[in-house]
Amino acid sequence: MRTSTARRMGTALAAAAALTSMAACSGSDGTGGSGKGKADAVAKASPVAALKQVQQKTGGARSAKVEGTTEMGSAVSMKQSGAIGWADGLSGALTITYTGGTMGEALKKAGGDGSVEARYFKDEYYANLGAGMAANTGGKNWIRYSYKDLAELGGASGDVMKDQIQNSTPDQGVKALLASGDVKKVGQEDVRGVAATHYSGTIDVAELTAKNSDLDAQQLAAFKEQLALAGVTTQTVDIWVDENDLLVKKTERGEMKTGTFNSTLFYSDYGTEVPSDRPEASDTVDFKELLKQGGTPGGAS
Repeated sequence: MRTSTARRMGTALAAAAALTSMAACSGSDGTGGSGKGKADAVAKASPVAALKQVQQKTGGARSAKVEGTTEMGSAVSMKQSGAIGWADGLSGALTITYTGGTMGEALKKAGGDGSVEARYFKDEYYANLGAGMAANTGGKNWIRYSYKDLAELGGASGDVMKDQIQNSTPDQGVKALLASGDVKKVGQEDVRGVAATHYSGTIDVAELTAKNSDLDAQQLAAFKEQLALAGVTTQTVDIWVDENDLLVKKTERGEMKTGTFNSTLFYSDYGTEVPSDRPEASDTVDFKELLKQGGTPGGAS
């Protein structure tokens, strides 16, 4: 039973890691021009100036609804939907449904039903993996993860996970393009009935993480080594922006040794209300406590 519990907790940790593929870098630096007319004129001539306005406007919106799909080679394919906020760290509620891949199969074998309900707060994250998993957690439906604990348990990858989750916002795609150095305006396109401007660029994953994180040199070196082993080097990022300088769509594409990474996210209803209630303590078990009972998550598959 102890080994079985550890395997289940390892699957839960893998699910948390997969979710961070939505947010490969972090939020807004608050830059922007003064004087709307002058700024608009500059934006027409420069995609960089335009994206700085988008970064400021989107970052200041504080919340939005999000839905989309993510594929990570043969490891996982999933879809997610919900609402997130970023007024003070990441908050929100998402439903993640695994549609294929080895990670989704592992979740089902461990007792899950293929879906995860996630709730995010400034310092912690909760996951409900379904009734099948609750049967192995004393009947409690929610597992609590402290970001600090994830960093301690996961080494360099844990530190990156913690850093990315705590800082991820919809405008991260804008910041990624600004950091890429090769951003270009593609043209005008329709996104779900909304007229939008399309921008594109290619980013160096390790370099961008170094620029937009609080990781120290040793952590970054270990992370770069992990990227090299996974075959990850660059990603192509595309964003679509509406007439109000708000993101309506973002895609990321890249290659790994296990296959292609492909993520598409749609944003809408900026300023929406974000769920803020934590699960009841009586219905929650701490991830570190489960590890004490069942071993380490390293053997999960």
